[in-house]
Amino acid sequence: MERKKKKKGAAFLGRLFKRKIVILAAIFVVFFVITAVFAPLLTPHDPYKGDMLQILKRPSAEHWLGTDEVGRDVLTRIFYGARTSLVIGVVSVLIAAVIGILLGLVSAYYGGAVNLVVSRIIDVLMSLPSLMLALALGMVFGRGMLSLMIILGISTIPTYTRIMHGQVLSIKNQDYILAEKVVGAENRRVLFSHILPNCFSPILVVLTSNIGGTILAESSLSFLGMGINPPAASWGAMVSAGCSKLLINPVYGIAPGLCVWLLVYGFNVLGDGLRDVLDPRLRGSL
Repeated sequence: MERKKKKKGAAFLGRLFKRKIVILAAIFVVFFVITAVFAPLLTPHDPYKGDMLQILKRPSAEHWLGTDEVGRDVLTRIFYGARTSLVIGVVSVLIAAVIGILLGLVSAYYGGAVNLVVSRIIDVLMSLPSLMLALALGMVFGRGMLSLMIILGISTIPTYTRIMHGQVLSIKNQDYILAEKVVGAENRRVLFSHILPNCFSPILVVLTSNIGGTILAESSLSFLGMGINPPAASWGAMVSAGCSKLLINPVYGIAPGLCVWLLVYGFNVLGDGLRDVLDPRLRGSL
């Protein structure tokens, strides 16, 4: 049994990384994960302590990407900004996925009044642009990492609810589900042992892609001043501060923006690669 599972896992990874573009995307993601986890070991500089004698220095042997407006090392701030982006991206998506999956699962399975209430709530959330909804929620929850995770999680719930709702509707009347009901299986067993596992593939694809979208949303909010509280490192806030310093130290504003692009690109391509592998109809389309 274990040997078969290993073979299946190896075959899955072989199909996933068959294309060089997916390998490149995985390298980007792994690189930023490593920098986020080992940030304290990769740089001797303090990400929060400024030095008035080192304000807006250009790249040098001591500061590879220069310094910011209070003398902090830009590369160090980028390493810690990776940690911020990944934590917020992953946790926000998990919050949205858990709530959205449960809402979609229950509403589609039971139907009736439950489905009506959930559908109207999701319609309201979907009628608002994601960034505008996040800004509105930001005024309610305030700034900070925890607030951002809740805000971005709430704004992404409709995606998972809609996908799960459609998947459950297509599965719940299948013969094997009806057979479970006939033999007296509890609804909880039917939902979590039979329906949910068969809906996992599309959810996994969307979850991977949404991490990139959530990281981009966090950077956008931080750029607008609605993100995490300073002096915490955030790529969006660094781009915002560096825009007015491009003539003094152009790397300060460009480097964090490039990091956002590479990490979002990595997660989006990985999501496309998973879709390509998990859906045989799309195999070879990436």
